[in-house]
Amino acid sequence: MESHDLEARYEVAESAEVALVRRARDGDSEAFSDLVDIYQRRTVSVAYRLLGNIEDASDVSQEAFIRAYRHLGQLEDLSRFGSWLLRVVSNLALDFRRGRKRREAVSLDDSLTLPEEARQPGTGLRLTGADGEEAESLPDELQTAIDDAMGQLPEKQRLALVLFSIEGIPQKQVAEILECSVELVKWNVFQARKKLKEMLTEYL
Repeated sequence: MESHDLEARYEVAESAEVALVRRARDGDSEAFSDLVDIYQRRTVSVAYRLLGNIEDASDVSQEAFIRAYRHLGQLEDLSRFGSWLLRVVSNLALDFRRGRKRREAVSLDDSLTLPEEARQPGTGLRLTGADGEEAESLPDELQTAIDDAMGQLPEKQRLALVLFSIEGIPQKQVAEILECSVELVKWNVFQARKKLKEMLTEYL
């Protein structure tokens, strides 16, 4: 799909969404529930791409909706609800990831006692097709290599790549989420792709 067609689709969806956001801001809980229905898959997906664990991603998504509900009155531009929400999700996921790294001073004995399912390969990043549908499962070795490589990217580059290249969010909206220019989004995506290609050379 051409980028301008994708932008147009987002603009059409926004007009109906703004009405829901306005109602939710005015105290309509059903309207906010509708917003949750609209964004739940995407918020969990973004958090999962950053965390690699579905339970952690679900928890982060739930916390993001709680914060959004509490602070909805602070949102001045109602048309930017989606970008605002995904920024909250991204920040929470990155904070969770940093905290998890600090907690990962686990002994070898502790690691050996992990349940078998927690040590199965291929549970991280999945590539998506142009239509946004999840592609066929990759071989476990390649999937593990992709997960490891993604984990080594700087946070901004990883996030830009996840939002634009994997989630298919338009660059303009990604820029709003990351609070930076479109040019910086492009640069981060370019650098992320370049580094992934270098780290995955033996698989290409």
